[in-house]
Amino acid sequence: MRGMGTLKRTVMCGDVRPRDIGKEVVIMGWVQRNRNLGSLIFTDVRDIKGIVQVVYNQDDKELTELASSLKSEYVVAVKGVVCERASKNMDIPTGEVEILASELLILDVANTPPIYIKDDDNVKEEMRLKYRYLDLRKPRMQETLLKRSKMMHLIRNFYYEHGFNEIETPILGKSTPEGARDYLVPSRIHPGEFYALPQSPQIFKQLLMVSGMDRYFQIAKCFRDEDLRQNRQPEFTQVDVEMSFVDEDDVMTIHEELFKMLFKEMLDIDIKLPLRRMKYDDAMEDYGVDKPDLRFGMKLKNLNEIFKNSEFNVFKSTIEDGGMIRAINVPNGDKEISKKGFKKLESFVKDYKAKGLIYIRYDEEKSSSIDKFITEDEKNKVFEFMGSNPGDMVLIVADKYSVTSAALGNLRNKLARELGMIKEGQFELLWIVEFPLFEYDEEENRYVAKHHPFTSPRFEDEDKMLTDPANCYARAYDIVINGEEAGGGSIRINNSELQDKMFKAIGFTEEQARAQFGFMIEALSYGTPPHGGIALGLDRMVQMFTNSSNIRDVIAFPKTQSATCLMTDAPSAISELQLEEVHLNVRQEARDE
Repeated sequence: MRGMGTLKRTVMCGDVRPRDIGKEVVIMGWVQRNRNLGSLIFTDVRDIKGIVQVVYNQDDKELTELASSLKSEYVVAVKGVVCERASKNMDIPTGEVEILASELLILDVANTPPIYIKDDDNVKEEMRLKYRYLDLRKPRMQETLLKRSKMMHLIRNFYYEHGFNEIETPILGKSTPEGARDYLVPSRIHPGEFYALPQSPQIFKQLLMVSGMDRYFQIAKCFRDEDLRQNRQPEFTQVDVEMSFVDEDDVMTIHEELFKMLFKEMLDIDIKLPLRRMKYDDAMEDYGVDKPDLRFGMKLKNLNEIFKNSEFNVFKSTIEDGGMIRAINVPNGDKEISKKGFKKLESFVKDYKAKGLIYIRYDEEKSSSIDKFITEDEKNKVFEFMGSNPGDMVLIVADKYSVTSAALGNLRNKLARELGMIKEGQFELLWIVEFPLFEYDEEENRYVAKHHPFTSPRFEDEDKMLTDPANCYARAYDIVINGEEAGGGSIRINNSELQDKMFKAIGFTEEQARAQFGFMIEALSYGTPPHGGIALGLDRMVQMFTNSSNIRDVIAFPKTQSATCLMTDAPSAISELQLEEVHLNVRQEARDE
């Protein structure tokens, strides 16, 4: 039977409880499982709230015959009385009750699904993404999306309560090649010209401050055509914020309150404020990365002083070339890291351009991978300096500062995960502040903006922007949670003269700056309030708050790591007529690929 007839749902499947015993109810949902025991038929019916068991009156032959025809994922409506369940199942919230059905409607039949509708199906991700609409029927997936919805609701309410205005900014905008690659959209009515999908609403939210809107926020879709990793997507969602007449403390303080609220409402965890603040240089010195995970130790330390007289050529040449000998101490590393395991770690650091990895084991022999070149005295000094205990292992990289930072900083994180140093449910939040204003791009042979070209320098560094860019610092800040960047922002440049100076510092000619950002430079000349903001990665935050290992699990319809949608087969070729309408020709070799 199709259609709901006269039945109207009165309760969700997962909401039926002992308090409802004796009540007549109507539930609607999907058949999770149907069991025909001969004398009795049981049907588990599922909706977004959960599962409830249905049993049928055996005296009603027509009803039991219909019930016996049910298969998994049929869509049904059931009318009946809530009864106490004889064989209780305390593993589910509805396990003390069942529904004695008096009426059953089959609202739709279903083919056998290509994937099981259960959390532990262990199906390949390709199948999950191809049949995403079935994958989303799983309780874990639905629970995650409901938590995402709750988080968005909490965030919106927080900003409304703090005087922010929700304003939408354009999706079709101007291409700005600085930064990641743009997704481009050809114009039909302007032949040969293109829109770009926004990598962020950065320019528009600053223009809203110029406009006098004072406090803005938006839960915004953003797009970046870049190589993808486990926690990246070509289209993503960010919580975008801008505030007028503020400094760094104002932006950070209000967002500490936001995170305090989210942790309490989502996880019932009390976060102590104010959050710790760490300078970028200190983070790189102690942890090797600008998003340090503070849930465990293993700080990086400099061993140059210990090995300043070493005849070991690797150490000697490193020091002479102005490089660094840096190390981490791995607790119980001598026991936990085998020779085979060390080889894997050695291969790992080479991915970060390190030439090799050296170990010193704090065992009885105090053995080392460079025993021919290191003295007993040097080993003892290393152990003392690193705070090592018997059974530990010291891992050393000798190279340029940047290489030792990347190699050991990422190795530190890898070891903490693999050796069980991180307690489940533990959260460590901090701000990283005083980022470099510029970073040197070796491919382009010039300095580029570390964040973006609208970031304001520290007041004391404004005069050094053109003469000493390597030592200029920004009024920028990132919020880091458990070694992941949850968001970042800055105080912006609010006058056209300083903005012109910034463009000049990153190698733009006046013509290039005007061509790309002329409207922005002009806007700044009409009276701009001091302003700043932040962008929070909503997808990544949901991933943290739901303890999801893969960012694709917190997005309803994500793309693969190759930026494709297996369900809709996007991207796909378009017709010659469509190409003609937007004045494009596609190279034959591209069609053949």
